[in-house]
Amino acid sequence: MSGASVESDEQFSGTKSIEAQHRFDEQKLFEYLSEHLPGFKGPLRVSQFKGGQSCPTYQLDAGSGRYVLRRKPPGKLLSSAHAVDREYKVISALSEAGFPVPRTYLLCEDESVVGTIFYVMDFIDGRVFWDPTMPELNKAERDAAYDSMNATMAALHSFDGQTIGLGDFGRPGNYFARQIGRWSKQYVASATQTIDHMDRLMEWLPANNPADETNQLVHGDYSLHNLLFHPREPKVVAVLDWEISTLGHPLGDLSYNTLLWYAPRFEGGMATFGGMDTESLGIPSLTRYLAAYRERTGIDAGEHFGFYKAYTMFRLACIYQGILGRVRDGTAANPHASELAERIRPLASAAYAQAQILGAH
Repeated sequence: MSGASVESDEQFSGTKSIEAQHRFDEQKLFEYLSEHLPGFKGPLRVSQFKGGQSCPTYQLDAGSGRYVLRRKPPGKLLSSAHAVDREYKVISALSEAGFPVPRTYLLCEDESVVGTIFYVMDFIDGRVFWDPTMPELNKAERDAAYDSMNATMAALHSFDGQTIGLGDFGRPGNYFARQIGRWSKQYVASATQTIDHMDRLMEWLPANNPADETNQLVHGDYSLHNLLFHPREPKVVAVLDWEISTLGHPLGDLSYNTLLWYAPRFEGGMATFGGMDTESLGIPSLTRYLAAYRERTGIDAGEHFGFYKAYTMFRLACIYQGILGRVRDGTAANPHASELAERIRPLASAAYAQAQILGAH
């Protein structure tokens, strides 16, 4: 519906030639897969997916079919970041439990093959909607697509980590306290500028964090662009990008998933609704979306949702700053990542404005 949205589709959809910093010896990969991936046959052709700011992801076209390879990026990395081994573990467990994720084939921790650890999973055909207004769909399809996004998240939050073999996937205690500490450290480590509102938020958030030690399986990055929809139907067929999944609070996923409704609108990238009347497009209002989630899970966004919104915008600013830090260090997985620098200050300002509604000075 806007030029910015079309630009996002062109930037992030499909594949491209492998970027220079993400190339590896394809013959060595072919030999490894021939030995370790049952049924694998050549020839092998490798291309790189355009989308994603985090872990380089490749399409493998082979004689035996199409696969996806996801690897840890090369170079110096922030502590605990880009944990593709954790991603492999959670996807494998959820696939066995019947949740919509790709089937996994193997995890390779031998860095001599492609330069970093990687795993291989199934290729699932589908669509990613970079424009949240989904101009390709009609009103009924948009409503169904957003309902599917909501229902899939609710289904995820119904799993008990212990039951599906992920009981050790996170630490006990207050999830938001851990997250605020983690993202604050990563922000400081990758900072390229001084932002007063970020400094204030790093003080205000831990001092005002609600006491709640709920811990269950969460995605950590449950957003529209990490969902793969059926090629023709408004239905989620796979949830992607699990590298920061853990045992945590489901309201962390819910507040991040609903950023579309309350975060500042950015041009030239993934847009938000920016105050538009979503119901006129067939897209539920935030109130209706939260009610649908509550009906499915029994979990109410509740009186503390304002805090979670402030935290979530702060967290996204930290994520963007981390990407910008990797641009500086030459390890970013997307050539457009530097554009995210323009989003950090507006996000910090919006997060602090939300904190001020709750009493911050």
